[in-house]
Amino acid sequence: MRRVTLLDSTLRDGAQGEGVSFSVSDKVNIALALDELGVDFIEAGNPGSNPKDLEFFREAEKLELRHAKLVAFGSTRKKNMAAADDPGLASLVSAGTDTVVIFGKSWDFHVERILGVSLEENLAMISDTVSYLTGLGKRVIYDAEHFFDGYAAHPDYAMTTIRAAAGAGAECLVLCDTNGGSLPSRINECTAMVTSEFSVPVGIHAHNDSGLAVANSLTAVEAGAAHVQGTLAGFGERCGNANLSTIIADLKLKMEMDCLMPESLQRLSGITRAVAEIANVTFDEGMPFVGLHAFAHKAGMHVDAITKDPVSFEHVPPSQVGNARRFLASEVGGRALVMDRVQRLEPGATKDSPLVITVVQKLKEMEAQGYQYEGAEASLELLMKKAAGKYRPFFELGHYRTIGEQPSTDHAHCATAMVKITVDGVSELSAAEGNGPVHALDRALRRALERFYPGLADMRLKDFKVRVIDSGGNTGARVRVLIESADQNMAWTTIGVSTDVIEASWIALVDSIEYKLISDIEHRYKAYL
Repeated sequence: MRRVTLLDSTLRDGAQGEGVSFSVSDKVNIALALDELGVDFIEAGNPGSNPKDLEFFREAEKLELRHAKLVAFGSTRKKNMAAADDPGLASLVSAGTDTVVIFGKSWDFHVERILGVSLEENLAMISDTVSYLTGLGKRVIYDAEHFFDGYAAHPDYAMTTIRAAAGAGAECLVLCDTNGGSLPSRINECTAMVTSEFSVPVGIHAHNDSGLAVANSLTAVEAGAAHVQGTLAGFGERCGNANLSTIIADLKLKMEMDCLMPESLQRLSGITRAVAEIANVTFDEGMPFVGLHAFAHKAGMHVDAITKDPVSFEHVPPSQVGNARRFLASEVGGRALVMDRVQRLEPGATKDSPLVITVVQKLKEMEAQGYQYEGAEASLELLMKKAAGKYRPFFELGHYRTIGEQPSTDHAHCATAMVKITVDGVSELSAAEGNGPVHALDRALRRALERFYPGLADMRLKDFKVRVIDSGGNTGARVRVLIESADQNMAWTTIGVSTDVIEASWIALVDSIEYKLISDIEHRYKAYL
C-alpha cells in the first residue's frame, strides 16, 4: 500500500486564520490531539517570528509524542547575509527540532518585486539556507512558495529554485499553491512533471481560495505526490488551508493509501472537533465525513432506503470515521425515522410497535405547539426516553428569577439570575451575572448543579437562537428558542417553546444540561463494559 506522509499546520498556518489566537497551553493540547490521530509532522510555528512560538518549543521538550514529529518553520536567509549570521535561522535552530520546514520564493515576480533581490541571489539564499541546516544535521522539508504561479509565469526559473533546494540536501520538495488560485488540471500537470525529475519525495500545500484545496491535494497525490500539508479542520489565512480531515478520509477510504496509524481513522471526527474547540473556532457541521450533517438524512424516502441498506444514500459507513448516522425528525421524515430512533431504546421495535406510535403522536402534538426537532436532536432523544419510561429528572426546580439592568453600568454583565434547585432532597440556591438574561440563567443553573454534578464544569453555551413562530400574536406571540451547547467531546442542540422567551430558554437549558448528564453516564457505562 502506498504511503503518504501528512504535515498538519494548524499551529502555524491555522494560527493565521481570522479570529484564531492560541495560548501556549492551546498549542500543547492541539499537538497532543494531532499526535493521537497519527499525523507524521506537526508544524508548530516560527520561533523567529514571536516569543509565544519560542516558548512553546521550550515547553514541547516535555511532551512525549508517540508518533508525530514537531517541526519548526522559517524562511530562507536574508539577502546579502551569510546563513550562519541570520537571526531568524538562529531562532529556528534553537527550537531544537530534528526536522525544519523552510520556505523560499519560486515566482520571479515575488523575488524581484517583493523580496527586492536578483534571481541569482534568491537561488543562493535557497541553496545556502538548506546547506547550512543540513550541515547542522537537520532534515529539511522545502516549501516552494507560489510554485504554481511561478511555473505559469516563468517555468524554467520555478524549476531552478527547487533544483537548488534539492541539490543542497532538502529531503522533500513541497509545491505550494499559496494564492489558492490553481485548478486541478494545472496541479496535476506540474506535480507529475516535478515527480518525474526528482528522486526525493514531492509534496503539496494547497490553499482554498478557489474552493479547490482538497481536490488539488488529492490530484497532486494521484500525480505522484507523497506528502500532503494542511490543517485538520481547514481553517487558516483567508479562505483557509486544505482540510486534512477530508483529505485523510479520502486517502484512506477512496484511494486506499496509508497515511495514519492503524485504527486512527475512527478517531477522526472526535479529534477534528476537539481541535476546533481548543482553537475556539466554530465547527463547520457541513464538513464531509466529520460534521454532524455528513450522515444526516431527512426525506422519508431516504430514511426508508437507509434502513433497508445504508449504501443507498451513504458513500461510506459513518463509523469508519468516528461519526454517526442521524435521521432528522420533521414533517417529511415519516414513521421509519422514528422507528430507527426508537430501536436505540428498544432494539426489536417495528413501525407498528406501541412506542413508535406513541412517539409519532407526541411529535405531532409538540410540533403543533411550535416545536421543531430537526435542529434539536438532544431534545428529541429526551422526548423518546420520557415516552419509553427511561427518563428520570436530575433535579427539581424551586424557582428562578432574572433581572435586567438598562442602561447597564457594566456592559459585560447587564443581567442577573437566581435559581433554586433540589437534588435528592438537597436544595441549592445560586445567583450569577451574565451579558443577558439567558446567559445569566445558564451560569446560575450550572453553578447550582456543579456541586452535585461536577462534570458540568466543562460544558458551555455556544449559540442561542430565537424565532417568532406566529408574528400575528404581537408581543404575546409564541417563540422558539434553540440553544447549542458543547463540551470537549461533542456539541448538541435543544429546543424550548413558549410565549415567554425566558421560559422557552429555560426549557431548552434544562434539556441541554440533562442531555449532557445522561451522555456522561452512558459514556462511563460503555467505558466500564
